[in-house]
Amino acid sequence: MMNTQKYRDALMARLGELDTRLHAIEGALDSQKSKDWDEMAAEREDDEMLEHLGQSGQDEIARIRAALERIRQGSYGTCTGCGEQIAPERLDILPETPLCRACAAQQT
Repeated sequence: MMNTQKYRDALMARLGELDTRLHAIEGALDSQKSKDWDEMAAEREDDEMLEHLGQSGQDEIARIRAALERIRQGSYGTCTGCGEQIAPERLDILPETPLCRACAAQQT
């Protein structure tokens, strides 16, 4: 059986980073907007980029929470696609991944 503590710690640390980043994005989106038309257009572009980053962060949070649930259930490190073990080297790089390299390659 795999020792999952280091992966749990990495996932929890990343969750904290994302939480901080999403709160900063939320604050920026809620900030006072300019009344100048040129500045408003630039701010709108910035807001769209921030919204995209926020959505990306929320998607990553969902993947991390799913990985933490797999740790709790004892299925962490097992590919949800084929049932084979995920290589520890892959988990070191992508601790939230539910798929082995072969199954991930099939999805792209």
